Amino acid sequence: MPMHPTRSTRRGVLAGIAAAPFVRGAASAEQAMITKPIPATGERIPAIGMGTWITFNVGDDSDLRRDRLAILDTFFARGGGLIDSSPMYGSSQAVVGWCLERLDDTGGLLAADKIWTRWGDTFEQLEASRRRWGVERFDLVQVHNLLNWREHLPALRRAKEEGRVRHIGVTTSHGRRHDELERLMRAEPLDVVQLTYNVLDREAEDRLLPLAAERGIAVIANRPYRRKQLFRLYQDRPLPPWAGEVGATNWAEFFLKFVVSHPAVTCAIPATSQRVHMRENMGALYGRLPEARDRRRMVDWVEQL
Repeated sequence: MPMHPTRSTRRGVLAGIAAAPFVRGAASAEQAMITKPIPATGERIPAIGMGTWITFNVGDDSDLRRDRLAILDTFFARGGGLIDSSPMYGSSQAVVGWCLERLDDTGGLLAADKIWTRWGDTFEQLEASRRRWGVERFDLVQVHNLLNWREHLPALRRAKEEGRVRHIGVTTSHGRRHDELERLMRAEPLDVVQLTYNVLDREAEDRLLPLAAERGIAVIANRPYRRKQLFRLYQDRPLPPWAGEVGATNWAEFFLKFVVSHPAVTCAIPATSQRVHMRENMGALYGRLPEARDRRRMVDWVEQL
């Protein structure tokens, strides 16, 4: 893949941030960007990516498309790379493609999509998705929620051998189907798995994350905010007084840095429909990462609130 105060709320006073000029690459001049390797290749990718479920499903609405264009521009400006989508996300693929066509600098793009069909038409769906994105090939294609993986995985391995995709994998979400995912991770040559992991949903720590490390499989963490629920629970609460010690200046950074600081997690993919929130998300791509003792403190803090 090419590499090209202690109290904060998600919806707090962000006018100054929104109005401030944004300089591409400014953060990286002061702090190194956090990247993590894909074990299969050793290639390093930015630890914070972007999901598109719901947020980019805006159809042909020109105003909403322009909003998403600004969000994506901010994502790339802050060093973002991996964008995750799926045929099941309505118009999201087409909107991502529309935005990519209009951006001046997408050199860091890591295009990740999914196969989501009960039938064996893997290549047809792959080509349709590629056209919507407007990319030459995908960096990653995953079998969405393990749907018909017995047919799709062999087809994706063939696509990889032919150079049509660079990496392949499978996904789960909502903490479901972990037993089946574990069996696949043990039996199949996967480059990447995607699963749900956040500061409250930590079931993956028991078996899946250690297994990914053992098998050399990259991990993409979805639902790092539990679909906004973490903000609803905590955004009006103070950050811990030691938040700066784990590199967090707001709750978004707190939640994301917890996720990507796990040694087995390669990338987290939060989604947003607001540019100021994208800036918060991408703030987690810089500064220090929590260590093991910090991660225990983070869990203890949110559980006692």
